[in-house]
Amino acid sequence: MATRLHRAAPDRLFPAPTLARYTARMFLLRTLAFLAGLVIILQTLDLLGESSRILAVEGNGEAELWRYVSLRLPQLVALFLPFSVLLATLLTFITLNQNSEIVIFKAAGLSAHQILAPLMLAGLAVAGVSFLFNERILTRAQASFDRWKAAEYRPVDARGTGSGEVWVRSGPDLVRAGRVSGAGAATRLEDLVVFDREEDRLVARIEAARAVPVQGGWRLDEVRVFDVRTAGEARHDTLVLPLAASPDQFTTRDVNPKHTAFWDLLPAIGALEAAGKPTDRLRAELHHKVAGPLSAALMPLLGAVAAFGLARSGRLFLRAVIGLALGFAYFVADNFAMAMADFGNLPPVAAAWAPFLLFFLVGESVLFRTEE
Repeated sequence: MATRLHRAAPDRLFPAPTLARYTARMFLLRTLAFLAGLVIILQTLDLLGESSRILAVEGNGEAELWRYVSLRLPQLVALFLPFSVLLATLLTFITLNQNSEIVIFKAAGLSAHQILAPLMLAGLAVAGVSFLFNERILTRAQASFDRWKAAEYRPVDARGTGSGEVWVRSGPDLVRAGRVSGAGAATRLEDLVVFDREEDRLVARIEAARAVPVQGGWRLDEVRVFDVRTAGEARHDTLVLPLAASPDQFTTRDVNPKHTAFWDLLPAIGALEAAGKPTDRLRAELHHKVAGPLSAALMPLLGAVAAFGLARSGRLFLRAVIGLALGFAYFVADNFAMAMADFGNLPPVAAAWAPFLLFFLVGESVLFRTEE
């Protein structure tokens, strides 16, 4: 590297702008190269595996294959970007170490943290781009892809404004509405079934063609009541049922966080809480939408073990393996924590942020113990 290094001031994070640009550019170029290679290879294999199913649908052709690629590409980019950052970090550090540039940097007075700072700042920029990409592009592509795949790659029929089947708990009772339309006082339920229960035992099954909210409950039309205890059935043209379920419980639908952007998920969680529905899983996903992309800024710290130590000592490969293991251990811990949040065994904030903070401390501990 033909550049002049001045002795670094210990109190400056970026003592040499030329050095910062040099290492950050190496890191970013390698990240893009790894990402492009992984995505191209895996997109090709994925398309080969699904093309027979797509083309098996009558009327599908080349346009549908390109549609599949356009919808899957954002998912693959989001999935493999963190791995690309990890691999780029290790390759950058290995290259700097083998060329003795790390020795030159340290001889100029740079600390380990000063050497890492440009890469972590570049990783933070990658995290920002990743967050915007995920929320602006990935969520829409994921929603379209899931609907298309659920239809087995057939044209997705346009639906009306009404919602599909909804299940609601009202005290001990369970309520199923086959179709929901409207909102508030204008809410209309169709194909309604109420499972009247006492102490977890079914005592009656109430079916109605329609239901609308009224003072004191719901007015049901074309009602059929089956009494479990007497095995008798009664029919009513109209019946007012003192059901405690509010209209909001039917009109506030469950939210898929993978299909919902960060700024839309926050008010959706508030609406679900107002309707009395559980939101811990959604809150964990909300926090993870920020913590997940930030892993790009963490990878240089975890891979720093490959940067230091003499290349001629013969331990450079071992150090690279350790850095790779730390990076993959983070991804395993992150997925495990989110799985525990889905089961309700971890609080949402802890599930999203604990792996990041834990491995940040692990990386700092390794760095201080070996280099600082």
